[in-house]
Amino acid sequence: MTTSDAVFGPHLKGFPTGGAPLTRAQISDQGWNLLRGDLALPLAVLKQSALEHNLHWMRDFCAQRGLHLAPHGKTSMSPELWQMQLDAGAWGISFATVFQASVGARHGVPVLLIANQVIQRAELDALALLHAERPDLRSMFLVDSVGQVDAIEAWAADRAFRGCFEVLLELGIVGQRTGTRTAEEARQTALRIADSPVLRLAGIECYEGTTAYCDHTKDRATVQSLMDRVEAIAGEAVARDWFAHEEVILTAGGSAIFDLVAERLLPDLGRPVRGVLRSGCYLTHDHQRYTRYLCCVGERLSLKETLRPALEVMASVQSQPEPGLALLSMGKRDVAYDLDLPLPVWRVHPQRQGSAPRSVPTHWRIDALNDQHAYLRFDASAPADERPCLGETVGSGISHPCTTFDKWRWLPVVDDAYSVVDAVTTWF
Repeated sequence: MTTSDAVFGPHLKGFPTGGAPLTRAQISDQGWNLLRGDLALPLAVLKQSALEHNLHWMRDFCAQRGLHLAPHGKTSMSPELWQMQLDAGAWGISFATVFQASVGARHGVPVLLIANQVIQRAELDALALLHAERPDLRSMFLVDSVGQVDAIEAWAADRAFRGCFEVLLELGIVGQRTGTRTAEEARQTALRIADSPVLRLAGIECYEGTTAYCDHTKDRATVQSLMDRVEAIAGEAVARDWFAHEEVILTAGGSAIFDLVAERLLPDLGRPVRGVLRSGCYLTHDHQRYTRYLCCVGERLSLKETLRPALEVMASVQSQPEPGLALLSMGKRDVAYDLDLPLPVWRVHPQRQGSAPRSVPTHWRIDALNDQHAYLRFDASAPADERPCLGETVGSGISHPCTTFDKWRWLPVVDDAYSVVDAVTTWF
């Protein structure tokens, strides 16, 4: 299956009702412009110029440090966006589940890094089937306990499985997510993997993203402690010949403090090391949470520019029931709200449709969402031009792209004039 096989039609939210189904190649021929009102709102959109900037920025960031990129595909679950990342030099794509990885494999992703434990028998069955279907496929998943190895070996015995899986030993942080907590747990688990007839130890994995606080001193100390542990167990594994291959994979990197782990992904182990970042949200970035994190990255690296927000949700002012309140035609079904509420960014007056967007007044804010409505508050005493009006289009930035993507099955890609030039699908 290729990304050009996608078919878009009226079964998708935001697509013209009654419109004929279209292939991806036909989307740009429709002449749609979102500022002109050619598609119904709400609608999540991707800005092409920001996507291209972010692809090149992260490619250069990794290349300058000798690192590889396996961005987290769960962010978008979009084969079209994965292909853009692979075309820009990504080594592979990371996933959180075997289901997600299977979508990647069936869309041609060559290397699957499942950054999670695989222990369920149904998932092990599915992973074995993927490899049977695609002998050239490379995949690896995380192991963080001897008990997990025991469970995998019991499955293999029941299924008479004669193959083997590549895995990464995961180191975790106390109070955080998965991963071994102590050096002794890591050592025992690594040894058990090395002795297993159905597993091959390919490298070491960790995840630092849940420890990010936008505090340079605190963030650096946490990362240094974690990466010290990674380097120590990797060195021991080399010395004891626990790794299955000459090349050792070391991987880390969320989307918040990836610059700090990047400094430690290529230690001298006396054999080749492939340092792999897994940052996923970099492609679309956002207007709030990751913007704050990337300001800190920019400060640490003395950069004038980092990533640009590429994902927006457009909505219409559909009601003004009382002074100081307007209701937008988007809600929890359309936009992320798990970290921050949407941020109004720009507006287009209904009598000036097709004109360039204007920035919204600073007193506009969204303070609540229902399933299908956003509560836009504003200063009722402000001049008329600073108050929203019925039918006005409002573009909002989001916080945390993952939980906006999962509310859409397609997203138009627009140029800087909001003309639709492409489209992508999602496979949640």
